[in-house]
Amino acid sequence: MTLAQLFDPALDLFPLAAALLAVVTCGLLGNFLLLRRVSLMGDAISHSVLPGLVVAFLVTSSRNPLLMFAGAAVAGVLTVVLIEWVKKWSRVEPGAAMGVVFSVMFALGVLLIEQAAARHVDLDADCVLYGQLETLAWFEAPSTLAGVWSWATIEAVPRQVWLLLFTCVFAFVVVALLFKELRIAAFDPELATAQGIHAGVMHYVLMVFVAAATVASFEAVGSILVIAMLIAPAATARLLTDRLWSQIAVSLAVAVASVLLGYFGATAIPALFEAPSVSAAGSITVVAGVLVIVAAVGSPSHGVLVRSWRRELLRRKAAIDDLLTSLLRFDESGLSAAGFDELVQAGLRHPVRITRWASARGLVQDRHEPIALTPAGRRRALIVLRNHRLWESYLVEDAGLATDHVHDSAHRFEHLSMDPPGDAQVDPHGQPIPRL
Repeated sequence: MTLAQLFDPALDLFPLAAALLAVVTCGLLGNFLLLRRVSLMGDAISHSVLPGLVVAFLVTSSRNPLLMFAGAAVAGVLTVVLIEWVKKWSRVEPGAAMGVVFSVMFALGVLLIEQAAARHVDLDADCVLYGQLETLAWFEAPSTLAGVWSWATIEAVPRQVWLLLFTCVFAFVVVALLFKELRIAAFDPELATAQGIHAGVMHYVLMVFVAAATVASFEAVGSILVIAMLIAPAATARLLTDRLWSQIAVSLAVAVASVLLGYFGATAIPALFEAPSVSAAGSITVVAGVLVIVAAVGSPSHGVLVRSWRRELLRRKAAIDDLLTSLLRFDESGLSAAGFDELVQAGLRHPVRITRWASARGLVQDRHEPIALTPAGRRRALIVLRNHRLWESYLVEDAGLATDHVHDSAHRFEHLSMDPPGDAQVDPHGQPIPRL
């Protein structure tokens, strides 16, 4: 399928622009929600601004963007205040407070929409939830992409796209101007307050812009996509980087990729099976979720595969250390080499496999019986045994544990890279502690 077949200016230009502007704005703001650990607040505001929208519409009988934004902003700020009040006075955890407030506010909005429908007012709940990208089609558009670059295109831009563009630009400007304040308030509110930056004010500024992004996106892409984009791109980026600047850049790239893959996939993939196209907003949301899963599994720093491999390396290191210290203890008792049966009796599981690992690292002389330490293996065994006995001494002398209760704890601590405290000469059992 060619680009010309995928992209039709009449059907795709303005819907795609609206989706891109909405997800980029939400992706930017979502980073600070994630850092403040209030990502659910985006979900709460996305649902809670609904009664503000409906009340503004019922009072004015107009879809004027400024009036709708004012109503939603009031509802959004009220939501934040109510959540803080519920957390303070009911002593429930933040997630529960958010869930209570946004559920009640959203239910109130649904009831108000039903009242509006009874009065024959044109306000559709599906539009609020799922958006209506299809209504942004430009039927007088030129037939070729080259013909789009004209003044007529600017004149034909729908108000939804203009509103999203204004919100996006304004959000980027405010984040650029207040980046230092938002960053400090997100990472350490107490430090921000000590430096003269009111963390509470920064919190409400962020919440107002989340409400603004939500309102601007309602009619075009719907609240479902807004909720996803306030969380998914930032979560994906957080799994891939630990620096804020790069996190923001990656989150914006993920947001754009989600739109392009989801929007065109909503048409192209069903076409492969001769099926009708699916919801573009839903498809974009699914792609954003898939990207989070891919990052969670394959991230080079926080991914499931990497963490599993690190655990496996640590498990092998601990097993090799146990083998080496067992051989060293045999050596202390006068047995210079040992067989697999002796290692099993000493409590070592799978000695053949562990011996193979140690032999590949040059720590034992042979994979077969009898097994003896190499000079490198002896040095490593001395370090591990010294750590074990120093930890036992610390746990008895400083932590106050009984002598017969410290072996298992010291066995876990001996594999740590940190040096054990103390410099005792013998352990609590009277065994000498090796000197390095």
